[in-house]
Amino acid sequence: PPSTTSRDDAEVPHALRIAAAWSWRLIVIGLVAWALLRIVGTIRIVIIPLAIALLLSALLAPAVGWLLRVRFPRSLATGVVLVGGLAAVVGTLTLVVNEFIKGVPELSEKSSQGVRQIQEWLKTGPLHVSDSQLDRYIEEGQKWVSENTGRFTDAATTISGTVAEVVTGLLLVLFATFFFLRDGSRIWRFLVRLLPVAARWRVDDAGRAAWGTLVAYVRATVLVAFIDAVGIGIFLVVFDIPFAFPLAALVFLGAFIPIVGAALSGGVAVLVALVDSGPVTALIILGVVIGVQQVEGHVLQPLIMGRAVAIHPLAVIIGIAAGVVLAGITGALVAVPLIAVLNTAIRRLAARTVPATPPDAVVVASQTP
Repeated sequence: PPSTTSRDDAEVPHALRIAAAWSWRLIVIGLVAWALLRIVGTIRIVIIPLAIALLLSALLAPAVGWLLRVRFPRSLATGVVLVGGLAAVVGTLTLVVNEFIKGVPELSEKSSQGVRQIQEWLKTGPLHVSDSQLDRYIEEGQKWVSENTGRFTDAATTISGTVAEVVTGLLLVLFATFFFLRDGSRIWRFLVRLLPVAARWRVDDAGRAAWGTLVAYVRATVLVAFIDAVGIGIFLVVFDIPFAFPLAALVFLGAFIPIVGAALSGGVAVLVALVDSGPVTALIILGVVIGVQQVEGHVLQPLIMGRAVAIHPLAVIIGIAAGVVLAGITGALVAVPLIAVLNTAIRRLAARTVPATPPDAVVVASQTP
């Protein structure tokens, strides 16, 4: 056959040759992917801050654009938006920490009461646990803590050793966000010019579409997270649950990790309600958290995000799991927007339509001799 180059190839079944061709190509792709992951892992202290800076740029870009439309200089507009956003974050963290410090003594006392109630329920409830069994369980717990004290100490040492990396990452996030907001278009045009001429327009079109998806995703996520935090926070205030504002802030931050984050942060609110006000109030807060999650998943997400950033839930779960394995909490944070951006870019690159001609393009026609 024309596809074979020797008699040996002619003797090999066609299906086996196709399988072998697929196999070595998949092996090459796997090796390249493995090498890229190793490179990313080596320079993660640079990659992770740049990814966070891109998310922040997508969030703050509309504000910079509004200031530019009212004739602010580009550098001044970027600086005002960045400083304003930083001030909002620092102010919110200050309020959260102050309220947490103020409410810790009361919560500690109620936690002790809750532990005693649980012990009493274990003895008088359906389990009928004896005092000797309770003492044995407590001793086993204390033994486990004493045996793992070394691990906790090592973890604390590791955390203190990474303070320098965290500070470096924060500084890089601030600088990268500033320049992404101010010079993002010029940086993108420079990168596009590195490509072959025939591919520039299509890549530029796919990149701008992907950026639009990222902006839509971040803005929609912030809006959904705000609605979740307000909805749960109102019920926490109504039932006089301590740390209402910090818990609402935790729900807001957790909503940036789809499906998983909001559920975990809501679980923390349920535990605090259980310790402070008992099981009945905790069940009510649990119902509120579940109700808010249902409204988010079936109403807010489809309505606000729309079809532009629609991703199958299975892809979301797999992306979050892979992100946690590769980069921890930060990986879970950037996994879903990365999937949304790649989905838009690949779809646009695979489309058969020709991108629209830029308005400033110059077309030079040649005359036939």
